[in-house]
Amino acid sequence: MEIRGSLPPEPAALARQQSYEGVWRFTAPAVDVSVPQARHAVRDLLRRQRVPAHEDLVQGLLLIVSELVTNAVRHAALLSPQVAVEVAIGAEWIRVSVEDNHPYRPRALETDCGRTGGRGLLLVREITEEAGGVCDVEQTANGGKIVWAALPLAPLPGITSPRRAP
Repeated sequence: MEIRGSLPPEPAALARQQSYEGVWRFTAPAVDVSVPQARHAVRDLLRRQRVPAHEDLVQGLLLIVSELVTNAVRHAALLSPQVAVEVAIGAEWIRVSVEDNHPYRPRALETDCGRTGGRGLLLVREITEEAGGVCDVEQTANGGKIVWAALPLAPLPGITSPRRAP
């Protein structure tokens, strides 16, 4: 797995930038073993950068990474032998994205009790919305796609956890 970090910020930006802010990009082959590797790489990055994120947020974020990388491995590997995971951390938010070279634009399926799979993006959407974030799919210039989710680092007022109350 190849890991690239962000460039050092401009000196004027250092005064207002948090020590954990930056952008990191991980690339990996589009194979099953890359799913846990990507999840662990993101977890280790958050710890190493000392990102002030609540444990519920971190767990939700890691599940999102797992789902997005799994989708890229399962559905895009034929046209995209590599996937890229990017983590962008700002002062108040964190964004994860997975990029592949397959042109298919995925969509979240609705709940269907008869299906045993196919709900990964639905799960990503639900986790993201419950945390007060947003997610989307963007086309790349080379015809591939980037699926991303951005979550606030601090819970929104009235939200104590990204999990639903019973």
